[in-house]
This record gives sequence, C-alpha cells and structure tokens, in this order.
Amino acid sequence: MSDLLPSTARALDRLAVEAQVTSRTPALVAGVARHGTLVWSTAIGAADLDDPSVPLGDDTQFLVASNTKTFVAVQIMQLRDEGKLSLDDTIDQHLPSAHSTVTVRQMLSHLTGMQREPVGDVWDTLQFPARDELIDGWNAARRVGRPHDHWHYSNLCYAMLGELIAHLDGEPWESSLQRRLLDPLGLTRTTLSLQAPHTRQYYVPHYTDVPVREPLIIKGAMASAGSICSTLSDMVRWHAFLLDPDSAILSPDTALEMRQPQAMVDGTWTAGYGLGLQLVRHEGRTWFGHTGGLPGGITGFFSEASSGTTGAVLMNNSAAKDPAGTAVRLGTYVETHDPLVPAPWVPGSAEPPQLKPLVGQWFSEGAGFILSIRDGHLEARVEGAPATTPPSIFEQQDPDTFRTVSGREQGELLVVRRRPDGSVRQFNWATYRFTRDPLGFGEPTPD
Repeated sequence: MSDLLPSTARALDRLAVEAQVTSRTPALVAGVARHGTLVWSTAIGAADLDDPSVPLGDDTQFLVASNTKTFVAVQIMQLRDEGKLSLDDTIDQHLPSAHSTVTVRQMLSHLTGMQREPVGDVWDTLQFPARDELIDGWNAARRVGRPHDHWHYSNLCYAMLGELIAHLDGEPWESSLQRRLLDPLGLTRTTLSLQAPHTRQYYVPHYTDVPVREPLIIKGAMASAGSICSTLSDMVRWHAFLLDPDSAILSPDTALEMRQPQAMVDGTWTAGYGLGLQLVRHEGRTWFGHTGGLPGGITGFFSEASSGTTGAVLMNNSAAKDPAGTAVRLGTYVETHDPLVPAPWVPGSAEPPQLKPLVGQWFSEGAGFILSIRDGHLEARVEGAPATTPPSIFEQQDPDTFRTVSGREQGELLVVRRRPDGSVRQFNWATYRFTRDPLGFGEPTPD
C-alpha cells in the first residue's frame, strides 16, 4: 500500500493509537491517501464487541453522519450548474416556505439563522419527522438569529435542501444521490443503511470503561442532513473526486467555488465553512471536508488541495474526540515529514510573440510585479511573494485584452495601452495603472 518512509508509518500508527486511547472508542479505522490512493491505514480494536468475527478495516462501514452534507452540497451545485436554481434563490421560490428570505447559499453555509434541529425534542425522543411533515415543521421553526450575523449550524436546513433536490429532480433525494453520485463514482459501499461488514455503535460512559450499545437512528426526512454509512476506502474515493472532479459530473471550477470561505466559524480564524464544506487552517495549510456525529458514529475526512492529501478517521463511540483534528494531524504529518518528490521543471515549447512585450518587471502603487510566459500563457506574480503563492494567470481575449482566469484579481481585465508606434506604454489591470518605472498616482506615464 505505502511508499511512505517506515518512520512516517510508525508515527502515524502512534497518532492513531493515541486517538483511539483518548476517544476510548471500541473501534478506530484511520488512513491517509494521496489523490485517492491510500498510502497508509490502520484498524484498532473490534468492530463488534459481541462478535469478534466481524472484520475491521478499510472496507468496514461506519456511520459517517454529517459527511452526508458534502454529498448534498454537490447535488445542489450540480443543479445550479444545470440552470435549475441559483444559489441566491430564496427557498420559497421552489418550496412552500414561510421563511421567504432564506437563500440556498445561506442554507449551504449555515448562515440562515434558522434553528438547528426540527421542531420538537427530537434528540430526546429520537423520533424524526417523516417527509410529509417536513415542510410544516420548517414553517413552524424559528429563525433564532439574523442571516449572516454569525455562523449557526442547522441540520434542519440540510433536510430542506434534500427536499429541494427531490423537488427539482422529480425523485426522492436518495434516488437522486444514487443516480448523480454514488453510481457514477462507483461508491458501492456508501449507503443509507448499514451493510455488512459494519461496526456496532457504542457509548462509553465517563465513569466506567464498559461500552453501552447505542440505538440506530432512523432520520426520516432528516436523512439528507446526516444518514450516510460508508467506509474508509469509499470516503477516500469521494474526497479524490472533490479534489479533482470528473467534469462530466461536476465542474472543477464549481468544486473550487465550494472550498471558498463563506463564513468564519470561530474567533481564531482557524475554522471556516464554504458551500457544504468545513474548512480548517492548520500549520499554514487549508484543509476541507467534514465531520460526522451520530450515536455510536464519529468520523472526520479532510483534504488539502495543493498536495491532494486526505486524512481520515472513523470511530464508533458517541463520545469520541476531535475527529477533524485527528484527520488533519494525520494528513499534516505526512505532508510535513514525507512529502512527495516535486515534479521536475519542464521547458516550455511556446513563446507567443504578442506576449513578449509584456514580460518583465512592472510597478503599480509602488509595488513590483513580474510578468512571465509559462506554458504559453501570461502570468503575473507579486515581486517577493512566497513561492507557494499561486500566480495570476491570464487568458487573451483580443490583441490588447486579457482576462484573469485564476489567482489575484480573478475575473478582472488586463488592458494594454500602446503608444502611436505600437509599443506598450502601460497596462491597466482591474483599472490600476502598471508602468515600467515606479510612479505615484499623479505622475504621468512617459511617452
């Protein structure tokens, strides 16, 4: 499986055991993958304390719970890309809703201010609404905060997103999930009910070390908020798709959009939320993914885009600790101590003559910028920026107009201004003037 250094594998084994001990979880499965291929995994404990014959490993199902939201978010983004909705549509444009200013974007990013759970004491009774009760329950629910005032997690909103998918696709949410994602991606061990081999669910009380069996929750209309069961192998494959999606299923630009922060979750600027994705900043890297929690199922799956690394942990104790932190620490250890050998530099083969007058150093607002030709296209970097900072890349639209397709000022135009003899006098990028010499705003560009 692994081309990791033996010292790296030993360190990962130690981190996994420490997580299992801290969480007192009867079973723990953990792994690290690169671009969807597991390079290390481990299984600790027993899947079923009453049946030692149940295997525990990469193909053992756990409750992955709110990781379901990442699937729902992709379904919504597919519908958006198909023109069936806008993220800024209000929910009442599609479903009967008393909450007329709640938008799809707010629901995806937990910025609606709507209450967390459906009306009633569902986590006391463990009885969840049926689908035909969902809309009435939504309309009876309270908006407990102002939209965008602060991040407030809402399972109720994701239940409604499932209903929105069902409405627009003309089939139950579960059928849409199977057709749109599970079948095309070959996620055969990702289901809405536990399929053998799977773990039992436990709670380990605070003041004893004897696990107690947990009930299996039937979530009814709340299924789209957190009902998926899956395995380490399938969830690593799912994250490989989120890292580098098949454009026939999801546009790579849409996947990138989902990873853009919509809200900060905490006051330390280390946790955020995108469109259906949790974001974690750790040791200079941003990891995206989600955690999941149900009685007897605590999981975390997080990926880092630049390296294609995924860290994962699956546990079966209701009180298991820090799934996000464990997954991110595993992935970070590999990238810090055992990084891939970088790809060698390859000479370019095209030097478009129309780009050559633009290369070299330019100045704007007193700052230096370097324009270069790479792989036949024009790119710009801030002088002195860290090598890890991605450049701005331009796509030529006409002889003197370029659009920024990625990096700083994405979407803005770069317009070349010429002298009467055709030489480049300056260019304006996002309207700001760039000249060969550093000039103040009031100084004219030399002719």
